[in-house]
Amino acid sequence: MSSSTKKVLIPVAHGTEPFEAVVMIDVLRRGGADVTVASVENQVGVDACHGIKMVADTLLSEITDSVFDLIMLPGGLPGGETLKNCKPLEKMVKKQDTDGRLNAAICCAPALALGTWGLLEGKKATCYPVFMDKLATCAKAVESRVEIDGKIVTSRGPGTTMEFSVTLVEQLLGKEKAVEVSGPLVMRPNPGDEYTITELNQVNWSFDGTPQILVPIADGSEEMEAVAIIDVLRRAKANVVVAALGNSLEVVASRKVKLVADVLLDEAEKNSYDLIVLPGGLGGAEAFASSEKLVNMLKKQAESNRPYGAICASPALVFEPHGLLKGKKATAFPAMCSKLTDQSHIEHRVLVDGNLITSRGPGTSLEFALAIVEKFYGREKGLQLAKATLV
Repeated sequence: MSSSTKKVLIPVAHGTEPFEAVVMIDVLRRGGADVTVASVENQVGVDACHGIKMVADTLLSEITDSVFDLIMLPGGLPGGETLKNCKPLEKMVKKQDTDGRLNAAICCAPALALGTWGLLEGKKATCYPVFMDKLATCAKAVESRVEIDGKIVTSRGPGTTMEFSVTLVEQLLGKEKAVEVSGPLVMRPNPGDEYTITELNQVNWSFDGTPQILVPIADGSEEMEAVAIIDVLRRAKANVVVAALGNSLEVVASRKVKLVADVLLDEAEKNSYDLIVLPGGLGGAEAFASSEKLVNMLKKQAESNRPYGAICASPALVFEPHGLLKGKKATAFPAMCSKLTDQSHIEHRVLVDGNLITSRGPGTSLEFALAIVEKFYGREKGLQLAKATLV
């Protein structure tokens, strides 16, 4: 890293909102920042919300004397409370403020941490809707999706995290870099509007009791997409099994976020699923495509008319070469769409064709996950979760 590289600290705890944390890490790393993920617990492994396990780069206790250009606090409960009660973190954030460097927080963290620490007095700030009353006691509370006031940037929740993170790329690295980073994310053109899906050849996605959903992950999988799918589907109370390819439960995703799976694919293969859904990421998609075991599972899923899906690189690199898009309309990451035989419907952000669902990239991943919720549980449940996540 050159001396001009901007340094960013993202602290995490048990009960941190994983989608918020992972998007912050991923987007800032895409911008070229040197991001340190630090656990405020006494071990680097944290159990984030919705049963998602992450491994931090270091312990906060080991880097309390380090200087950062930006400190970003994710939300989630009880993670937000743990961050608020972490005295070394409070001291670092207050020094950051005194020294005129950037602080940022999202979801419950503006009210719980920055507000409690007295850093929002007289400043405009926003947060997760249920914490607005608390925020109003320590800041000028506003309902913006992202709010900048001086050297403090705040935001609302999972569905605003990408806008929040791109805003911080701009604050830290300039407008040109923010535009460069945001392009490939396939962000929503109309954030906050009701999400939509395009559906062809409508069929009912059935399940007994609780939907059983398999989400494979591998080294190089896109962490934002993987976590969006797992996070939203577990919020809907689906039984989501995260299965790692290879011999280790821990995978290093495309932007070096370390995620820990529930089981190895060898174990997951023994069961049947109502849906098998693949995140993207170039390295991950290539690993999926070369896994005979996973490809065979997908082929059996398709042959038995059970739902299967993929986002980003995976429709083009996994489904297309293995004949899983034959007679189907699909979409994929824009730069990968040239690999699709049928490109007639690629402009759709989320596309359902019978038992197949495909989508475009990190910025469409929450809509993709909500569309899966809608197919299993109905539109009302999808809209309820969209509201809860601020999509």
